[in-house]
Amino acid sequence: MDSGLGGLAVLTQRLFELSDLRLIRAIGEAGSLSAAARHLGVDHSTAFRRLGAMEGRSGAHLFERARDGYTLTLAGEIALITATRVLDDLTDLERRLAGQDLRPSGTVRVTTADTLVELLGPIFTVLAQERPEIMIELIVDNSFFTLSKRDADIAIRPVSAPPDNLVGRKLAKLATAPYASPAYLARRPLDAPLPDFDWIGFEESLAHLQSARWLKQNVAEDRIVHRANSLLALQAAAHAGMGVAALPCYLADQDPDLRRVLGPLADMEAALWLLTHPDLRRVTRIRTVLDFLANQLARRKTLIEGQAPRD
Repeated sequence: MDSGLGGLAVLTQRLFELSDLRLIRAIGEAGSLSAAARHLGVDHSTAFRRLGAMEGRSGAHLFERARDGYTLTLAGEIALITATRVLDDLTDLERRLAGQDLRPSGTVRVTTADTLVELLGPIFTVLAQERPEIMIELIVDNSFFTLSKRDADIAIRPVSAPPDNLVGRKLAKLATAPYASPAYLARRPLDAPLPDFDWIGFEESLAHLQSARWLKQNVAEDRIVHRANSLLALQAAAHAGMGVAALPCYLADQDPDLRRVLGPLADMEAALWLLTHPDLRRVTRIRTVLDFLANQLARRKTLIEGQAPRD
């Protein structure tokens, strides 16, 4: 028989049950078959038969029997070391898995658009207080990550429909309305048709937005006075009084320097989605964050859907 620990570990997998390993450890620690049997809650004859069967299968004597107790042979010493390590590892695994179930922990990477950062900030603050063992890594990027390459674990995105390779929840309708600064509106009649205003347009990289499509279909090129590839840049241009910008209501309704020109337009409407990859949705820490975000964003649904405009 191989006297090395690695050889015995392979042999242990083939010849020993967990109950056998527990018996080996109990005899080795107690030095007595009777004491080991009492510790394991079995009778002496059962422990005796099990030890004999183990030695018969392995072809090695694990203990020397003497009037004053059981002493380990060389094979028994190796078996005891391996049994102790295996049982300790199993105990540690059970404890760690139980801890994961009770206290989800680890890093969760969340990607979202720049316009949603201010909305999500207070939510992540509450999450950090309630779940300090979860670390959020926020990736702000206006391009749509696939998540299939683990760019991120969760995406919070304003889209009409999510990609087919992702799963998730539609949290709310995402309302968009035309906004301008009070200074600009003071120079224009409020009852003028929308196409007659000066508009802040979208650079080509934002052409997929519902609001960009509406603008292309309804506003003449000569009414576009400025373009940008970021909604935050459009918001800043509207602040400066350059003209009207189509902005998400959750962003512009909280801006004291902007006013609605008109209510949310149905043709500009999208949806806010909470998404993940199918392989990740049952990971405990990710499921915990998904559920938390869904609950917190549901509380802000009236803002997201443009139903809570500032007075």
